[in-house]
Amino acid sequence: MMPATLEIQGLRIAAHAGLLVHGVDLRLRRGEVCALVGASGSGKSLSCLGMLDLLPAGLVRTQGQLLLDGQPVSAAQVRGRLAGLVLQNPRSAFNPVSSMANHGLETLRQHGITGAAARERMADCLAAVGLTDHARVLQAFAFQLSGGMLQRMMIALALMAETPFLLADEPTSDLDAVSQARFLDVLMELVGRHGLGVLLVTHDMGVVARCADQVAVMDAGHIVERQAVHALFDRPVSDTARTLLEAHRILCGSQA
Repeated sequence: MMPATLEIQGLRIAAHAGLLVHGVDLRLRRGEVCALVGASGSGKSLSCLGMLDLLPAGLVRTQGQLLLDGQPVSAAQVRGRLAGLVLQNPRSAFNPVSSMANHGLETLRQHGITGAAARERMADCLAAVGLTDHARVLQAFAFQLSGGMLQRMMIALALMAETPFLLADEPTSDLDAVSQARFLDVLMELVGRHGLGVLLVTHDMGVVARCADQVAVMDAGHIVERQAVHALFDRPVSDTARTLLEAHRILCGSQA
């Protein structure tokens, strides 16, 4: 049976100068988007990477229990098998001398899928994320695809691995408005159709309003507020949430 929840409890991340993330708890549910929001430097990207033990050099997870349906698991058991990852800079996630087909075949090989079945599975997963010209995409290398196409390819790889959860770290920040809209359309369709559980790290409250079910607000390495998305927009409790929402309203007003 596919797991229904993935959570981290008491996540602490430290550098030589001291703690950067202080006892963070996050819970993902299948079929829902949990947005993790905050200003730059608040610790939200570190929390996302820390869940899967993918922290940059010099940082270490000193505490934090990863749970799958309430049962302890290691990051190695979850990473790439139960949780996929979409990064802010998608090019950094791909081997520059390996084609998209090779990335897909390697992913599928880990699950015992090879040959014609692998080719069919890759085509189906690329179609699911809107990459309809799958023959051209699979022949391409990362430098030959746009940022938006690489973002969707990362989701396609997660689908190939049949991961029930996806951690997305600022996935729309480097995309133009059209590519951002396409990416979010794909993401929400997969949440609805495949029951994907998503942690969406972002500072864009417009993206939060469109996609999120639940919102956790970070400030200086702490979670300072948790609310359902509509409650957060209607009745923010923390100063951090109020500041983010005010900046969003000003920005939206200036674009009107």
